[in-house]
Amino acid sequence: MESLELTRRHAVAALAGSALLSMLPARVFAQQQQPLPSLIKLVVGYSAGGPVDGAARLLAPALGQELGTQVIVDNRPGASGSLGGDVVAKAAPDGAMLFFGASPTITINPNVQRKMPFDPMKDLTPIAPLVDYTNVLVVNKDLPVRNVAELLAYAKAQPGKLFYGSAGIGASNHLCGALLEKVTGVQLTHVPYKGSAPALADVMAGTVPMMFDIIATSRPFIQSGRLRALAVTSRQRNRMLPDVPTMIESGVADYDVGGWFGLYGPARMDPALVARINAAAYKMLAREDIASRLREQGYDVWSGGAELLATKGQSDRKLWATASKGIEAE
Repeated sequence: MESLELTRRHAVAALAGSALLSMLPARVFAQQQQPLPSLIKLVVGYSAGGPVDGAARLLAPALGQELGTQVIVDNRPGASGSLGGDVVAKAAPDGAMLFFGASPTITINPNVQRKMPFDPMKDLTPIAPLVDYTNVLVVNKDLPVRNVAELLAYAKAQPGKLFYGSAGIGASNHLCGALLEKVTGVQLTHVPYKGSAPALADVMAGTVPMMFDIIATSRPFIQSGRLRALAVTSRQRNRMLPDVPTMIESGVADYDVGGWFGLYGPARMDPALVARINAAAYKMLAREDIASRLREQGYDVWSGGAELLATKGQSDRKLWATASKGIEAE
């Protein structure tokens, strides 16, 4: 069922992207042939070696091949991606500097950071959606719960005494837990770490009993029995964990959250340039060598028009505004 849903979603996205290109006037297509910069910097707002950087380094050379120019990764870590986004927001809108935007930077940071250096909705131009991913709710193997219903009953029986780890205050897996509290009424206690890896290690050790994590990193430990998976956070089941139910199937209505990466440029980019880069990204993601490697990293291809990325950013920002109420990060 999931493959049919993905096929339907990608087909709709393809039609949307084609429609977007067909509506551009002939003048725009003529402008598309203007030379691109000889070097495009793909700014990543996180350190080298992490999941965002890994996906960017996979896609950068492929995007360069489709554009006929060189694309290199430029790491500008800090403030959950906000420093990198600010660099691109202040750059010239000529395509020489693009932002490999992770969804928390676009949708969560504006809700939890005291003062962002830029507004993702006003100071960046959405160009192309790239990939999306799902989190999974995992618990220590010795926790006496086998499903979400039992977990919620366990939490309600001892308010505030069930701890969950995350990559830090305001991280997407922190807000997955905060959202679970808001929609179910349970009281959990958040334990922030400096990254998901140490939090996951402590869940396996029993220091904290649960957390939300990207499927790709938790899956080996789920398969080995060191973690127990209770539910995935997407609306449909995930192909990497087909036997694990969704939060919605588990009785948590409308719990449908995940993360994604998208391609952005500075504000005021020429529509012809946006269309040209979007078309190249679409071709890149249609390549089986790229799609298969993304799947190996735990991601799904998410392609379509620039408007799809803009709409998703706006809707997720509203979602996280609800989940993050009362949360503040530096």
